[in-house]
Amino acid sequence: MTHLALVRYLALALPVAAVLGAARWTRPDRRRGGAALIGTVAAALGVLALNVVAAAVHWWSFAPMDGSVLGTPVDLWLGWALLWGGLPALVRVPVPIVLAGFAWLDALTMPLLEPAVALGRWWLVGEAVGLVAVALPAMLLGRWVADERHLAARATLQLVVFGGLVLWLAPAVAVDLSDGSWAPLTGLPRWALSLVVQVVALVGLPGVLAVREFVERGNGTPWPWDPPRRLVTTGPYAYVANPMQLSGVGLLAVAAAVTGSWTLLGAAGSAALFSAFIAGPHEHDDLTRRHGAAWAGYRAHVRTWWPRWRPYVGAPARLHLSVTCDVCDATAVAVAGLRPVGLAIRPAEAHARRLRRARYEGPDGYHADGVAAVARGLEHVHLGWAAVGWALRLPVLDRVFALIADGVGAGPRDLPAVRGSGAWATRGRS
Repeated sequence: MTHLALVRYLALALPVAAVLGAARWTRPDRRRGGAALIGTVAAALGVLALNVVAAAVHWWSFAPMDGSVLGTPVDLWLGWALLWGGLPALVRVPVPIVLAGFAWLDALTMPLLEPAVALGRWWLVGEAVGLVAVALPAMLLGRWVADERHLAARATLQLVVFGGLVLWLAPAVAVDLSDGSWAPLTGLPRWALSLVVQVVALVGLPGVLAVREFVERGNGTPWPWDPPRRLVTTGPYAYVANPMQLSGVGLLAVAAAVTGSWTLLGAAGSAALFSAFIAGPHEHDDLTRRHGAAWAGYRAHVRTWWPRWRPYVGAPARLHLSVTCDVCDATAVAVAGLRPVGLAIRPAEAHARRLRRARYEGPDGYHADGVAAVARGLEHVHLGWAAVGWALRLPVLDRVFALIADGVGAGPRDLPAVRGSGAWATRGRS
């Protein structure tokens, strides 16, 4: 066995042995095993991106060899991902100690990986960047999933990982295999590039909002080993049963069209088939076991891939808007005129609490205030208005729209107590 072959063998064999040993020692349950898996996936994505950047800025590079992906040998890549993502989820060692251990280990072993790795002058800078930008988030994601902590943060990290896999890794690997090219995208005029970005945002919107719906209404995440505790039938799920899969397949198809890659088109088809014939039946059995009649009733009305035009609403919600605020009163009249499904519009002044903003209240105890409340109300109208509501609730944009609303006179205010239903109050329609 040559020195290079030995280096590659040990780079994978030792991390695999470490993970298997940790698993045998800790005997992880299903959740912790799933946490180790998502940590490994996150680290694999980050390590590959780190190595691409490292080669570009001359921190380090890998010798040309068979079995490489984007210039990184597969065995080194997987071993790195297991160490940085999988192992920390299995062992209960404080994060600072683990990071210090990784720093020491990499400082010791990276120079020993020659000739597989050629280190540049500033490789320790790249090492520090990798520990902070890749190892730490992957480690935290695994720990948070395993311990069921920081729900919003772990769901956000999962969204970043899934988005990176679909929007960067899959197209980059296809182009690296000489199937497709970035040239059609980079050569587009500015208006056409803007159109592509808008299409990507539109296709990805249901998936992003579905993740948020899992967090806000289901108290869980998209990861199968970290699922929502409650059945989610609101938001995008009121229109289609598989919004995340629909966005993922759609984004792969857009990437295939932009890069001219048949591989990506095949990946989109394979993802749809996997969802329909493997993941779908498993999900159906799991949700039937956990939610019974509620799941059966939902699936009787909502299709897997083809969205409804009008939403499915299992139980009515309420939208409270002020009758003493001109902008709010006009909004209430407009929303009522759209004939929302399963939405009762009531005066905010008649609420049991002294509200200062518009409020949406779901039957599950969920509530949203201000612009988000109106956006939730629009989800009860039809798919077109629902998309407007989803855009209003996108992170960052929701703050911008809230500032605009405050500027036109719909900001927070002390409301007088006014009893009565109001002229525009409407009963939910089905």
